[in-house]
Amino acid sequence: MFIIFIRIVLSWFTGIGSSRFQDILARITDPYLNWFRRFSFLRVGFLDLSPIVALGVLSLVNRILGTLAVYKTITLGIILAMVLQGIWAAVSFFLGFLIVVLILCLVAHLARLNTNGPFWRFVQAISQPVIFKITRIFVKDRILDFTVSVIISIVCLGIGYFALRILVGYGSGLLARLPF
Repeated sequence: MFIIFIRIVLSWFTGIGSSRFQDILARITDPYLNWFRRFSFLRVGFLDLSPIVALGVLSLVNRILGTLAVYKTITLGIILAMVLQGIWAAVSFFLGFLIVVLILCLVAHLARLNTNGPFWRFVQAISQPVIFKITRIFVKDRILDFTVSVIISIVCLGIGYFALRILVGYGSGLLARLPF
């Protein structure tokens, strides 16, 4: 997992580290990562979420093997609870990331910052579709003030985050108690 994490971080920055080192990391990690990259639904615009899913699967396998090593037994219910928690980890990361991006967008808008740089284009590329989709659910064809739209989006994502957190907590507790 650590090697994959290093590979992911180095892929964000071109020119960092030796290319020989990056080649070695790529040869070690890419066969595993490429298996997840083939799923197109793991790409949202220019974001590739397949490394997150790949790390989540490794984490799940690690937890299953760790549980098996400690308790010498494992049930399907415990495995399903772990899968649900692993999915929640990825979803909660994504929701938290979106909330942070929307807060950055709101702060930049309210502070009237110059948003022409590459970082702000990245923030806008992520935030605009989210804001559009969320506000469209609530107001259909009306046009809202941008600030109001961003606040509605942040509140909706926050409520969704905490509601899902509660549901996953109860659901994983129920699954873990299943006798099979």
